[in-house]
Amino acid sequence: MQHLASRLRRLPPSCGPVRLVGVDGHAGSGKTTFAGRLARALGDAPVLHLDDIATHDELFAWTGRLRAEVIDPLRRGETARYAPYDWRARRLTAPRALPPAPVVLVEGVGAGRGALRPHLAQLLWMELPHEESWNRGRLRDGEEQREFWAAWVRAERRHFAEDPSRPFADLLVQQGEKGYVVLPGPAHTPGPDQADTHSDGPSAVC
Repeated sequence: MQHLASRLRRLPPSCGPVRLVGVDGHAGSGKTTFAGRLARALGDAPVLHLDDIATHDELFAWTGRLRAEVIDPLRRGETARYAPYDWRARRLTAPRALPPAPVVLVEGVGAGRGALRPHLAQLLWMELPHEESWNRGRLRDGEEQREFWAAWVRAERRHFAEDPSRPFADLLVQQGEKGYVVLPGPAHTPGPDQADTHSDGPSAVC
C-alpha cells in the first residue's frame, strides 16, 4: 500500500493544489475499506464519501452540489464544506470541513463520472463483478434495506449504462486474502512495471 501511496503523492495536482483521487466501483465492492487503508498509508489523507453527498432523492443527481460545495473551493485552495446526508433521518446534517490536502480521496459509486474526471489526478476501480458486490452489500445492510437495494440496483445499472467509470480507470484494484493487487486499468498505457502487489494483511470485507 505504501508503494501506491508514494505513486499518488508524485502525481501533479489536479484540482487546485490537490491531487484528487477517485475510488469507484459497484456498491458493496469494498471501496470504503480500501479507501480507508489507502488514506492511512497517505498519512491520514481526507476521504470524501459520496454516500454523504447522495440522498434518497438524488442517488446520482448530485453533481452540481458536489461541484459547488467541494470541487470549486478545493480548486481555489480553500477548505471545502459540505453537509453530509443522514440516510436514516433523511436530512442533511451540520456542514463538515474538507481541507485542500496534498491528496484527497473521493470514494463511492460515481467517483469516476464524466463530470468529475477532469478534476481527478487518478481513478481507481474496485474490480469485483456487480452481482457479487451487490450480494455483499445486501448481506451487510440486512433485510430492513431490501426495498432500498432493489431501487439502488436499478439506479446503479442506469447510471453506469449512461456514464461508465471503469473504461476510464487508471488502475484496477483486486482484493485478495492477504491484501490488494493493483493492476493497470483500461486508461493505462502498459509499461514494464504494470502490477503492484500490496500485502498488508487480511482485508476487511464490506
